[in-house]
Amino acid sequence: MKMENNYIEHVTCLIIGSGPAGYTAAIYASRADLKPVLYTGLVAGGQLTQTTEVENYPGYPDGITGPAMMENFEKQAARLGTDIRFGYVTSVDFSSLPHKVIIDDSQIITADTIIISTGASAKWLGLESEQKYNGFGVSACAVCDGFFFRGHEVAIVGAGDTAVEEATYLAKLCKKVYMLVRRDEFRASKAMIHRVQNTHNIEVLYNTETKEIIGDGQVVTGVSIFNNKTAEERTLNVTGFFVAIGHHPNTEIFNAWINMDENGYIITQPGSSKTNIEGIFACGDAQDHVYRQAVTAAGTGCMAAIDAERYLSRKLIAEPTEVAVFIDSLKVLPIS
Repeated sequence: MKMENNYIEHVTCLIIGSGPAGYTAAIYASRADLKPVLYTGLVAGGQLTQTTEVENYPGYPDGITGPAMMENFEKQAARLGTDIRFGYVTSVDFSSLPHKVIIDDSQIITADTIIISTGASAKWLGLESEQKYNGFGVSACAVCDGFFFRGHEVAIVGAGDTAVEEATYLAKLCKKVYMLVRRDEFRASKAMIHRVQNTHNIEVLYNTETKEIIGDGQVVTGVSIFNNKTAEERTLNVTGFFVAIGHHPNTEIFNAWINMDENGYIITQPGSSKTNIEGIFACGDAQDHVYRQAVTAAGTGCMAAIDAERYLSRKLIAEPTEVAVFIDSLKVLPIS
């Protein structure tokens, strides 16, 4: 492996990933004097950097854009002492203490504690127009963005429980909700299907796929769909297009070490951010497949930093000499 500057850097607290969870963990870890180092990942600020308006985060009475909010998070973490670096973790070794990670296939960092806040990514249909209007009528979160379409007609793609839940949520706000189901049946539970069937302003279109999202160059004005059995095409005059075909957590790099559920979400001990590996904690959408909100991610980031600080404090009591060396960071250790 090619090494950069021929050294290993040791830190007390390493935070992998940014976004509300990572930056909040950094804020709390900084205030606890853990001298955290945070690597942003490829998208500094996470999913919110692709969101236009954020109306549901406390403390912003007039709303704020996602990128601006993440910039505020970053500035606060930096002001309190977080060492924020742009970089990507390419491999990890959690077989012994201190834990080891490789940054950008070159830099080795060892850490007494690691906070994983790598988030999750929405699954998309793969249309060019989908990305063009992402944040301008296209969304992967009805709870986040449904408010902006109050009184409008919208469409949502998906057939599982999450899609049904988001469709019924939108139905409370929107004039009409078209639900586009690719097959001739739902994948959702019967109870959830009954919710759709009993909601008067949801129209389910079975065997229906999206051909193109239509816009005026700035915002969504409609969606072109087709029936995959009859080949019939039509256009829906909607101003919002929601994709609810699932998310995938950005946790693949840890799957040889960390316990995860069948979908790749990190399993944490109930009421904590602790994973199955000593000294490693997880927060945000990497371990939350239920809520996936900025405010809940920030809350778990706080939990992770507190859990990390308490873990180190207990080790300091149990192993005063060893941990005193650990906490005398940030150190640079020559390769032996």
